[in-house]
Amino acid sequence: MTAVELVQGDITHESADAIVNAANSSLLGGGGVDGAIHRRGGPAILEDCRRLRAAHLGKGLPTGQAVATTAGDLDARWVIHTVGPVFSTTEDRSGLLASCYRESLRVAAELGARTVAFPAISTGVYGWPMDDGARIAVGTVRAADTTVEEVRFVLFDERAYEAFAARLH
Repeated sequence: MTAVELVQGDITHESADAIVNAANSSLLGGGGVDGAIHRRGGPAILEDCRRLRAAHLGKGLPTGQAVATTAGDLDARWVIHTVGPVFSTTEDRSGLLASCYRESLRVAAELGARTVAFPAISTGVYGWPMDDGARIAVGTVRAADTTVEEVRFVLFDERAYEAFAARLH
């Protein structure tokens, strides 16, 4: 069974086998978690992302999928990039959000990662309500059949931490 823990802080300061990036489909960096991971991880991450785009992801990474690159200067072996859905009040995209967590864990297991640090995917500029994002994240990770031993949700602020804590207990 995978251990799940919560940390309030900056995911770019975490030590884990894999750090999950809430990426945009271009994989070329952006704002929020994505920009922070690219800035702190350095140019090696962007170089790997460009190689992936040139090789088989010419149109970008589809929403709900995940792919790994080097972690560059981060205290990790890999960055697993996943593209979360933009929240919609007219369309249920919760399956895509759950897929981000499942696919990231699948990629992590294939790499042999034992510890994975996740942000709260889609809950920033993509507008997913924090309580519902926490419900989907925790439920999906708990239900996952994976060899990953530890999942750490690294939550940027107290509001996110409290939303995840409420779902974890």
